[in-house]
Amino acid sequence: MTRIEGFMFDVDGTLLLSDRALGSYEVLPGAVEVLVALKERSVPFALLTNGSAYPPQEQAAKLRRIGLPVQDSQMVTPSSVMADYVSGLGMKRVLVLGTRGVGQALRDSGIQTVYTGEPDASRVDAVYVGWHPDCGMKDIEAACEAIWNGAKLYSASDVPFFATKQGRTIGYTFAIVGAIRRLTKARVVVTGKPSLRALRFVANRLGVSVRKMGVVGDDPLVEAVMARRAGATMFAVTTGTTTRQEWLQQPAMRRPHRILDALGDLLKREGEVF
Repeated sequence: MTRIEGFMFDVDGTLLLSDRALGSYEVLPGAVEVLVALKERSVPFALLTNGSAYPPQEQAAKLRRIGLPVQDSQMVTPSSVMADYVSGLGMKRVLVLGTRGVGQALRDSGIQTVYTGEPDASRVDAVYVGWHPDCGMKDIEAACEAIWNGAKLYSASDVPFFATKQGRTIGYTFAIVGAIRRLTKARVVVTGKPSLRALRFVANRLGVSVRKMGVVGDDPLVEAVMARRAGATMFAVTTGTTTRQEWLQQPAMRRPHRILDALGDLLKREGEVF
């Protein structure tokens, strides 16, 4: 492990567990203490969630209410990355399949967002799929029409499941994108984890090299793959989707550098990693 200069934390299954409807949160042991300690040690960190239901500032406020010391600028969602990316490409108009919160970061960046049923919804530069529990066939049809008209396809997440208080829950975004791609054969660009684009966005915000980032998460197919591909250091927790035994059985490109039996173990400076 290289010396670590900043951390990226997963949220669901790592710092907290939500209910299936994202209406309530249970802070996991050690989460508050670890974030407070990093702040006191002046170690920069950010939270990167694949959840896109709420704008970053609203999500950060929710986490502060349950005791997590998170500033608005430390909260990153796939919509944050999407807004930055498509702004750089000069895109102006995006069809959003998701709640109003999914598109807020795009609107804050000056991008026009349209929704199914609005005028010329199929005349857009891109289709962006996020948290959309009420998605119906009209939404999927509108997305396909836009793609057939030349729009590019973007997704907040490529994760089939995430951890909640009730256990493993399906990722709506993953399922919706699957239906759209089955019809259109469109290539999808993922703006959330495990995209390296998302990790680079976080590293740039923290002012830290990607290779000097510590990634803390619960999923070998998400955080571990992202960390390994980027040359970052992966810290695995066992409070979400993956047990210690399952972590130990992962192939090399999904294996963590260190398994944390408790999140607080991150503060034990084995080898002075930060």
